[in-house]
Amino acid sequence: MTRIIYSAAIAIIAASAAPALAGTLPDADAIEMTRPHEMIVSTAIDDEALAAILAPVDAFYGFWANGSPVLLNRAIGADFIDHTLPDGRPQGPTGPAVASAGFLEAVPDLKVTVVQRLVVGDRVVSHLRFSGHFTGRFDGMSGHGQPVDFIATDIVRVRDGRITDNWHLEDNLTFLRQIDALPG
Repeated sequence: MTRIIYSAAIAIIAASAAPALAGTLPDADAIEMTRPHEMIVSTAIDDEALAAILAPVDAFYGFWANGSPVLLNRAIGADFIDHTLPDGRPQGPTGPAVASAGFLEAVPDLKVTVVQRLVVGDRVVSHLRFSGHFTGRFDGMSGHGQPVDFIATDIVRVRDGRITDNWHLEDNLTFLRQIDALPG
C-alpha cells in the first residue's frame, strides 16, 4: 500500500518565485523550492520515520539548487558512496561538491524541480528536472544564454539520518546538445 501526497501549493510558490542566481539562494528557500510536486510513500513508513528519512533528502536537493556546503553536510554521511560515479569525479562527499560547483558555474540561474518522489524502506527515488540558462563556463566553453532543460533520476539510501548511497542517471546528452557542445 502507498499514500500519495501532492504539493500543488509548494509548486505554485516555487514557480512564481522571482529568479535568483542559484548560488545566492538562501538554504531555507532552496529546500522549499525543491520540495516534490508529488510524493508516494509506503504505508509501512510512519510519519516520524518519514520525517527522519526526508530531512537529509530535502537538504540534498536544496544543496543541488544552491551549492550550499551546509546543506551538503546535513545531507550526506562521511561514508557516502556514489555507485554511478562519472569519470573524473572524486568518490565520497567531495564528489557532489565538485559536481555542483561546476554545474552552478555553467548555469548560475539553475532551478531544480523534484517532479515526483517515491519513498520505500530506506530508499528515496526522485525524478528531477534541471533548468536555467548556460551563461557561465563549462568544460572550456562560454555560454551565451542557451536554455537548459533536462531530466535526472536519483535513488538514495538513508541510514542514521544521512544519505549513504546514491545511484543516479542524468540526461547529459540533452544538456550537451542544449549548450552546443554536441550537434543536435
